[in-house]
Amino acid sequence: MMKKLIPILALAIAIPATASAHVSVWPRESRAGATEKYTVRVPNESKVASTALELEVPDGVTVETLAMPAGWKHEVKKKDDRIVAITWTLTIPPGEFAEFSFIALNPLDGPRLVWTVRQRFADGTVEDFTKNARGEVRPTVVTTLTPRPAAAR
Repeated sequence: MMKKLIPILALAIAIPATASAHVSVWPRESRAGATEKYTVRVPNESKVASTALELEVPDGVTVETLAMPAGWKHEVKKKDDRIVAITWTLTIPPGEFAEFSFIALNPLDGPRLVWTVRQRFADGTVEDFTKNARGEVRPTVVTTLTPRPAAAR
């Protein structure tokens, strides 16, 4: 009986640790058409250093400015004049985290923003934090948009 319980207990302990390690985008709710400060929280629960974070900007979102604390580097990819992707580079040791921020204008309508996020590690591995193993969008990378007030339309 005890041999059967050990794998179950190990899984129960591992699931919360893994779930807390997901990259997240804040805030989780904003208003359509609003200018918002977004923060991407990047924990490193790996045994090797994290070296980069890649963020694809959802359609309709206009990135206006990027926060640039000392020691970080970034590269932006543009389509026409709009930033469509941002890659931040910074070594994040195991057991630590970093936060990357930017100011963006939300689209005027739509129910939600889904942020595509990939974390790169020193051993060459890449973790996609947008979808889970079943292909479902993780709630940690979704910003729900509330409608604009009627007077603002």
